[in-house]
Amino acid sequence: MITVAGSINMDLVVTTDRTPNKGETLLGRDFQTNPGGKGANQAVAAARLGNMTNMIGHVGKDAFGVSLIENLTQQNVGTEYVKAKDGSSGIATITVAEGDNSIIVIPGANFLWESEEWEQYASIIQKSDVLVLQLEIPLNVVEAFADMANKVGTTIILNPAPAQALPAGLITLADYLTPNETECKELFGMKAEEAVAQFPNKLIVTEGEKGAVYHDGTSLVRIPVPGFPVKAVDTTGAGDTFNGALASAIAEGLTLRKAVSFANAAASLSVQHHGAQKGMPSREAVLQRLGELE
Repeated sequence: MITVAGSINMDLVVTTDRTPNKGETLLGRDFQTNPGGKGANQAVAAARLGNMTNMIGHVGKDAFGVSLIENLTQQNVGTEYVKAKDGSSGIATITVAEGDNSIIVIPGANFLWESEEWEQYASIIQKSDVLVLQLEIPLNVVEAFADMANKVGTTIILNPAPAQALPAGLITLADYLTPNETECKELFGMKAEEAVAQFPNKLIVTEGEKGAVYHDGTSLVRIPVPGFPVKAVDTTGAGDTFNGALASAIAEGLTLRKAVSFANAAASLSVQHHGAQKGMPSREAVLQRLGELE
C-alpha cells in the first residue's frame, strides 16, 4: 500500500503559442480547470497503476474542495485522510506553451496545518509500504511525516519540489530523493552526475526526455526513457507520474534499476495528453511500452 502526504490543488491551465514577455498580453488558445497538486497527482499516478493508495492532505471549504475530493475518489485514491479546512483550496496557475510549462502555486488549505495534527495519521503510515512526500506543504509537516515513517520502517520517497533548502536530517531520513536537474542544482549546488555520487542509491535525478540518473555505489547509472519517440503535448504531470510510478514499483519489490525504468516509461506516456492527471497511464500501457523493447 502507498500513502501520499502532500498538496491537493485545482490547476487553472492556459494554453498559448508562446510564453508572454514581461508586460506583454497574448491571446491564448485554451483554458481548462484540472485537478492537480503534486501530492494528489502522485497519488493518482500510483492508483492508476493498480496500487492501493491513500491521500493525506487538505482542501478548502469551497467548490474546488468538493470537486477535488470527488476526483480523488473517482481515481480510486482513498480520501479518508483528506480534510476540508476553512479557507480556499490550493490553486496552481499553469501556462503551457511550446511543449513546456510554467507554474505559480497558491497554497491555500495546503498550508493550514494545526499543531501536531499529523500525529493522527501514524496508523496509516505504519500500514504503508511507501510514503511519498513533496514540498507543497509546510516543511515541518514533511519532516514530521518522514520521522514517523522512518520509525516504523516505511520506505520514504521525498520529491523535493518546489526546491528549497532541506535540513540535513530530512535528507538522511529519506530513502529516495527525486529532484529534476534544476532542483538538484538548487539543492546541492552541483550537476546531477556529481550530486548522485554523494548519495548512492538514494538520489535519483530526472532529466526529462533523457530519462534519469543515479549512482549505485560503484558507478553512474543512467536509465534512458524506454520506447519510441513521443511528442510532448503537456509536461505538467511528468515528474509526478515518475514519482507515483517509482513508488508503485518499489512497493512491489522491484530493484532500483527496474523501478526507475518503469517510472521512466510511465512518465514518457504521460506527456502526450493535456492535464497533469489526464495523461497518467494505466499499468497495462506501461507494461506494453516496456514490452515493446524486449
